[in-house]
Parts: sequence; structure tokens; C-alpha cells
Amino acid sequence: MITDDDLIELVRSYNPRTNEPLIRDAFAYGEEMHHGQYRHSGEPYFTHPVAVAAILAEQRLDDATIITALLHDTIEDTRSTYGDVADHFGKEVAELVDGVTKLTNLQLSSTETKQAENFRKLFMAMSKDMRVILVKLADRLHNMRTIKSMRPEKQTQKARETMDIFAPLAGRMGMQWMREELEDLAFRVLNPEGRSSIIRRFITLQRETGDVMHKITGDMRLELEKAGIEADVFGRAKKPYSIWRKMQEKEQGFSRLSDIYGFRIVTGSEEDCYRVLGAIHQRWRSVPGRFKDYISQPKSNGYRSLHTTVSGRDGKRVEVQIRTRQMHEVAEAGVAAHWSYRDGVRAENPFAVDPAKWIAGLTERFEMSEDHDEFLEAVKLEMYSDKVFCFTPKGDVFKLPRGGTPIDFAYAIHTRIGSACVGAKVDGIRVPLWTRLKNGQSVEIITAEGQRPQATWIDIAVTGKAKAAIRKSLREEDRERFMKLGAELARVAFEHIGKKASDKALNTAAKRLGIPGRAEMLARLGSAEITAHDVVSALYPELADTKGDVVDEQRAVVGLSPDQSFKRSGCCQPVPGERIVGITKRGEGVLVHAIDCTRLAALEDDLDKWIDLQWHTGTHRAIYTVTLDVVISNDAGVLGRICTLIGEQKANISDLKFVDRKPDYYRLMIDVDLRDVEHLHTVMTALEAESDVASIARRRDPETSLTAAAAE
Repeated sequence: MITDDDLIELVRSYNPRTNEPLIRDAFAYGEEMHHGQYRHSGEPYFTHPVAVAAILAEQRLDDATIITALLHDTIEDTRSTYGDVADHFGKEVAELVDGVTKLTNLQLSSTETKQAENFRKLFMAMSKDMRVILVKLADRLHNMRTIKSMRPEKQTQKARETMDIFAPLAGRMGMQWMREELEDLAFRVLNPEGRSSIIRRFITLQRETGDVMHKITGDMRLELEKAGIEADVFGRAKKPYSIWRKMQEKEQGFSRLSDIYGFRIVTGSEEDCYRVLGAIHQRWRSVPGRFKDYISQPKSNGYRSLHTTVSGRDGKRVEVQIRTRQMHEVAEAGVAAHWSYRDGVRAENPFAVDPAKWIAGLTERFEMSEDHDEFLEAVKLEMYSDKVFCFTPKGDVFKLPRGGTPIDFAYAIHTRIGSACVGAKVDGIRVPLWTRLKNGQSVEIITAEGQRPQATWIDIAVTGKAKAAIRKSLREEDRERFMKLGAELARVAFEHIGKKASDKALNTAAKRLGIPGRAEMLARLGSAEITAHDVVSALYPELADTKGDVVDEQRAVVGLSPDQSFKRSGCCQPVPGERIVGITKRGEGVLVHAIDCTRLAALEDDLDKWIDLQWHTGTHRAIYTVTLDVVISNDAGVLGRICTLIGEQKANISDLKFVDRKPDYYRLMIDVDLRDVEHLHTVMTALEAESDVASIARRRDPETSLTAAAAE
């Protein structure tokens, strides 16, 4: 468990003026009140409030919020009362603790009438002090992180409530990181097989395409350097649930998704944001209709950023977000930025908005309403702000993604209605089929017998259901042509590996791909829904993935003279596939560093020692050691599973050190021998998918880190 010293040190890192004695008193008081109470996992109950306080401290929140987190269950679960908390810690903290207690007692997933009333109470409590919901969200986040110890039926109920209420609420408040983590934790409970499938497919994609994210990040940095713009570039893979949701919405396979990766560019000024946008659009072709300027038109929760999608490396679509550092703080923290502290004072971020405005406006409009359905609908419209709710002339409601069109609406009603659509009226006025629908509009679909979907509809529709139905109709019309083309593509692909595309082979490939029959597979191949590589890999994965001869270790680096030898730097541990630079060192040959190694800054004045190097493009042996910083649950068999999982990825553990042992978790430094950066990401992704791995990160400067960690 985190100690009071650990927590205070965390708070002091951003608030040197913190009231240390009061936090220590709250820690001791909470520990005393919860003495003898245990969680379902068997841990002392007080480990939970402390973990909640740590989550809020990571958001740099004020002392009152941290103390409230430590005490948030005392009034509900112990002999402590409102008066006791007020006497010890003041009225402000007592009000906050009482507010969290009332929220905990609300049954937000109950019947609709009761749910509407409880939502009303939820928003009324939030309107008094937003910090109440910040504590409640952190409370839910830690409960979801430790949900495995609950009964299966309780896990399902909590996960569904999290997915339906708390995750959207966190997103609506601008805390996107928390929304994504809550959704993914709930997804792990509600659909573990689906989540594991996404992880496995992601590993396969990385194996096939290499480290696309690292390459694109490098390309962007290079373009910004050419333009003379100082900015930080980050790339990340989207969470499994985010990928799953897009697959469901678009009704596409994993390999057909174009936005699995997202990139973020953080600049020093608003002017630089637009300069970066120009540089990106000058280098890559922008995707029409995918640009949004949230700087000139910010969201109501203060979010500001430029969003664009471009056709990046190898034609892959890439989503890019561009913002300043202050905008980035708000984008990361959401409404919590309003309460965050820095150097002991409330941080003045010009982009952080008053978080109570949205809540106050909502409750003011509906606090006198007796119509539960009206209030609940209004709440959901506000919380699910990325959705559009439209009505049929008869009053039936259909939910669409923001940007949905009459075509999407028609297919939402019924596939037959969508296919026969020839026009639409919105609020009684005839509009083009590409019109973007808005909340609350009434939509009437005009149909005609004999009408068929048009190819142009695919670019107009945004929902997966509509796009899939349109493609199916078009595919049926062109089925014969697509089948002939698919057969030719399959023949060439099989001949390339010395095999024959027989009917038996194609039927087997279709079965392994989950496609109903050879003819359907060839039609999909001809229409570019699957690739010839997919078909070949289904039967002969060992032949499809052949990459050529293994590189000799002595010539792994290109750019050295015949008399020069090289050694990998221990500080950044570069691996094949990463951008590298050589530094000549007397008596040691050439020391190879990753281009983003922090130690290179000290050598900027000695450019004569620098050598431009690159890794050989062939296949490397698994001899390049990388240190991984891993936190795992302290449960029987977990370490064995972790080691087995690493071995299953064809990686070898060359060293392992325990640097922190706690009752509930272990922190380890694991040295793993790898082939290249693609192999590294495969291992890290596989470990991240393991439910008993709390966190995993690549440890740079391992010598220093191991020494520091051992001293902790």
C-alpha cells in the first residue's frame, strides 16, 4: 500500500505549499476508521481510499480533494459522522465527503423513472462542487482496476454501469484518458474474448507491417525540422475498446480500419499550431471532411485542438491532433484542469473553463420539470455529445454518430428503407442526402420501388450498418466481375510462393478466415475487402512471412568504415528499426545511440564525433537487450505466466530484478533479448493484454534507473 510519506511526496511534487500535517491526519484518521475492514481481494480496505487519493494527486488536485479521497467512505462505512469529519478537517471537506457518500448510494442503473431522478440528484450534487464527481470517478476507476476480486455477476453489473454512465461522463467532462481506460476495463469484463481478439490481431498487424507508428512519428519530426518548427510529436495505438467500437460502427474487419494509430503534435504557441498544420498538409494529402478547428471554435469543456486526417506512409490514413502545451493540459485533464495546482498555487490556464457551467445550465433548465423521460433524454443528449438523436414523423427516436446523414437514418430504420431511399425531408423541408443531421430534427425518408443503392452513397454514409449494406448491394451487382478478379489475384499470390490455388485450398482458406465459402472469399478479394496476403497467410503463414536471410551481427549497422566497430549504448538501448546516430569514442569504437537519446544533448557541440548510421534492413537475430519496467499483481503464478508469455513471443529473458515488493504488487526490471523494434512492440503489447500486468514501459538509461530503483 502507498504510505502517507509516498502520498505527501506525490502532492508536494506539484504543490510545495501543501498542508502536510492535515493530509497526515486524514491518512491516520481514515486508516483508524477502516481498521479491521477488508476488500473482496483480502487486502485492508484502506488501500482503496489511498489509491483513489493517488489517482487524484496525479491530476495535481488541491488538498481538500486529496483529503476527501482518503475519507470518502468513512461516513458511509465506518462509525464516523458528518460532524466528526467537519470537526477534524473543516466544513469544506465534510461537504465533499458527504456529497461523495450520496453519489455512492444512487442506483444509476436502476429502472428508467428511478434512474432519471437519480441522474437529477447526481447533477445537482455536481453543480454544488465539481470535485465530488472527480473523487467519484477516481473511486470508480480504482474499483474497475481491481474488479477481478468481485463476484462475476457483480463484475458485470459494475462494468455495464461504468460503460453506460461513468465513462461517457468522464468523456463529457474532457477527461478523455479516464474515459478510454474506464471503457477498456469494462470491455475486459463484458467481452473478454473480443478484447483478446483485438490484442491478437494488433500483434499480427505489427508483425506484418512493422513499427508503422515509429516510422510515421519520425517522418513528422523530419518535416517539422525542415519547417523550423519546435514541437513534440507523440504516437499511440488506440485502446482495444476504441478499435472494437469502430469495427462495430463501420462493420469492417480489423485489417480494414484506417485509424488504429493516432498522433499528437504539441507546440509552443497557437501560431505554431497552424504552421504545423500547413507543414503536415504540404507533405501529405489531407482527407476531405476530416478537418476540425477546435481552436477557433473550442468545445464547451474548454477543449482546443486542430484535428486533421491525412494519407500517410504507404497510403495509410493517419489522424493528427495539433495543440499548444496549455491546450494539451486541458485536453488531458478536462475539467480537473480548473482545480489543478502548480508550485503551491492554483494553475492559471487560460483555456480551462469553469466546470460548473454545463452542470448548472442543465439543472437550471430541468430542476422544475416533472417529466422524468424529458430530463433523462436531455441528460443523455448532453453526456453522449458525440451522438445525434433524430425522430421519425411518428416520433420514434434513432441514435446516429455525429455527422450522420439521411442515408444513415434510413438504414437505421431498416435495410429495406435504406436501399429504396431516393430523398429525405428534414423538419418538413426537402434536403440533399449528404445533409448532416442535428439533434432533435424530424427526418422523413422518401422511397421508390426499384431504387438501388448508389456507389456514391458509401462516401456519404458514416455508420457501419449503412456502409455494409451499400457495399453488399453493390457487391451482389458486380459479384461475377469481382469473383473473376479475385480468382486471378489468388492464382498469382499462390504461384508466388510455389503453391496452387486449388478449389480445396481456397475453401480451406475461406474457412480459416471465417468466410462462408470460396466464392464469397474470391468476391471479397476482388472488391478489395481482403487482400491476397490474407488468403495466403491463412494457409501458409510461414511462407507468407518469409523475410529473407538473417543479418550478420558484425554488419548490423550501415555507415561505418571497414576498420570501425560499434557497440550499442546502454543508456537508450537502440534496436533495429529505430533511427540511430553513432558517436566516436576513443578506445571504444563507435557508440550507437537512439536519435532521441537524452544524453546526445551534451554532445551537440562535438558534431565532429557524430556519424550518420542506420540499421541493416534485413532480419536480425534476437540479441538486442531492452529493459522493461513491469508492475505485476502479487498473486500466485503471475510471474510464471509473464515469463511464459515473453517466451511465446520468441524473446529471451537475460536478466530479471525485483526493485519493489508490496503486498499487492511487484515491480520488476526485465532484460529481454529482441530482434528489432517490431519485436519489442509485440512483446509489450502481449504483456499489456495480460490482466495481471498493471503497467509496462520501456526503461531508458537502465543503469541509472536500476540503481535508483534499488535505493527506493
